[in-house]
Amino acid sequence: MTTARNVNYVGMFKVAGILSLLLVLGSIVMFFTKGLNYGVDFRGGVEIQVKFNQKVELSELREIMKVGQVPLSQLQSIGDDSSNEFLLKLESDKGDLNAVSNQVNSVLSGKYGEGKFEILKNDIVGPKAGAELRTSAFKALMWAILAIMIYLALRFDYKFAPGAIAALIHDVTIIIGAFILTQKEFSLQIVAALLAIIGYSVNDTVVIYDRVREIETMHPHLSTVETINRALNETMSRTIITSLTVLGVSVVMLVWGGSVIHDFFFAMTIGVILGVYSTIFIAIPMTAFYEKMTSKKAA
Repeated sequence: MTTARNVNYVGMFKVAGILSLLLVLGSIVMFFTKGLNYGVDFRGGVEIQVKFNQKVELSELREIMKVGQVPLSQLQSIGDDSSNEFLLKLESDKGDLNAVSNQVNSVLSGKYGEGKFEILKNDIVGPKAGAELRTSAFKALMWAILAIMIYLALRFDYKFAPGAIAALIHDVTIIIGAFILTQKEFSLQIVAALLAIIGYSVNDTVVIYDRVREIETMHPHLSTVETINRALNETMSRTIITSLTVLGVSVVMLVWGGSVIHDFFFAMTIGVILGVYSTIFIAIPMTAFYEKMTSKKAA
């Protein structure tokens, strides 16, 4: 019977690779067919945070906006029920954005009266600025991945870089696919979550790469597959403990953190799980696969 210290992780690469390829391709197809539900940051529009002096129900406020013909895109409560704070997100293609913002203030004043509410935040993003932010966000992700590839090639060896980059692209693509599937809002805070996930995932990968290099130095007679399997088995307890710690905090914030940070920790929770999976079953085993392919080509 196989013990926990002798699991053949490299042998699982073929099955894991097929599963991951299907998930990545599915995410790409959904991106071009269904598309992301971009937030105000990327789409352009108005985001207003309002606080009432009295008890206001979410359904009541939504109906008021509907009657007042306010182009409401999303409405959510902030904090607990006693805070009476709400976040309103308005479409960008309904004429002048300043006029839309003034319309909200007029509708609320007409219903509740002056001084009965307070506008805590009023952010206006034009469609052009939103498109530029969207482009910059995706460029930031690509530059981060490129910088990590260069670092790994210099820090270790070029053979380690392809696996790590494939794992990072795998994680980011599937998370984006999850946002498309659930139609959760994709905003700047989600890009921040993706960058955090990239950093977390590559950190885990680097730890194992260090162990692979140590074993290669101490046991040069071992094959690449044996070296990688030994490194994964020896670092598995560290990977599990670290990942469960991060995942536990992420899940707690996802469930009890409130609607404002819910989407951020939705991305983080999926990202932590994917980061561990891709490190163990994609990034590290792919090093052996890449070395095998380059050896055949050389021969």
